[in-house]
Amino acid sequence: MIILENDVQKVIVDDAVQAFPNECCGFVFGHEDSNGRRHITQARTVTNAKEGDQRRRFEIAPQDYINAENYAEEQQIELLGIYHSHPNHPAIPSEHDRAAAQPFFSYLIISVNDKEPGPIRSWRLNDDMQFEEENNHLLAM
Repeated sequence: MIILENDVQKVIVDDAVQAFPNECCGFVFGHEDSNGRRHITQARTVTNAKEGDQRRRFEIAPQDYINAENYAEEQQIELLGIYHSHPNHPAIPSEHDRAAAQPFFSYLIISVNDKEPGPIRSWRLNDDMQFEEENNHLLAM
């Protein structure tokens, strides 16, 4: 299960709407408890570094990954995953998303249809390297 604090949802929604019709992207941070629940307490936006058409793809620059890892260490929290948007498409990972995914990370996807945000859905790779949806819960803070 993944638990999103309200502020995290706001950052992701605002980034997705602002980036439309392009894909946005960023990192999510927090901690995982002893029961495997991921508490997402922070989201940080990054610039989509994809060359060319950003309406169908996003890319995170290597320095942004390094910065995110350093930030997590400084804040004594975990880098738990990545979020991105799917403009005018469902919040379901593409084959491109799967091929680029790492086993530990949660991948939060938000669909934005004509600047109207949909729900945020979260996915993780299973042992067969296929995405499985994580249950989401929004915390009102």
